[in-house]
Amino acid sequence: MGAVAGALPQALVPAPVRWVIFGVAALIVLAREVGVLRFRIPQNARLVPERVQHLGEWGALQFGFEMGTGMRTYSPSALPHLALLAVVLVVPFPTAFALAAGFAVGRFMMPLLSNAWSDDGGWSDLWARAEPVVRPALALTCVAALTVATLHA
Repeated sequence: MGAVAGALPQALVPAPVRWVIFGVAALIVLAREVGVLRFRIPQNARLVPERVQHLGEWGALQFGFEMGTGMRTYSPSALPHLALLAVVLVVPFPTAFALAAGFAVGRFMMPLLSNAWSDDGGWSDLWARAEPVVRPALALTCVAALTVATLHA
């Protein structure tokens, strides 16, 4: 869906303008992720509503879709927003599918990793210790990957 939506701005706005917008956004996101800037990011921070539980498998499917796409989630990072902006502004149509697959793998890794730890807070403690190094590394990796993949597409 994002790839299709990205086709319109990419067709109407000149490439240098789109790259400047993306570059500025990437710098702002990097500054936020390393703690230089602090600002709230748009998110739809809602928990599982009662009605989802009463819809059986369909409710679970709906909620899983909303969580997987980021439409219903708490978001501690602005990196998914940057990925969406990249799809809209600079990522060529075929590459958008690879970006979507990478996003899906990233969304899958969090519950997978947290389930690998005990229920006694082991994952939260590990993340609290690792976050000062991991968050900037992920931000730099994300921005570099988006830039390199888009320039070579």
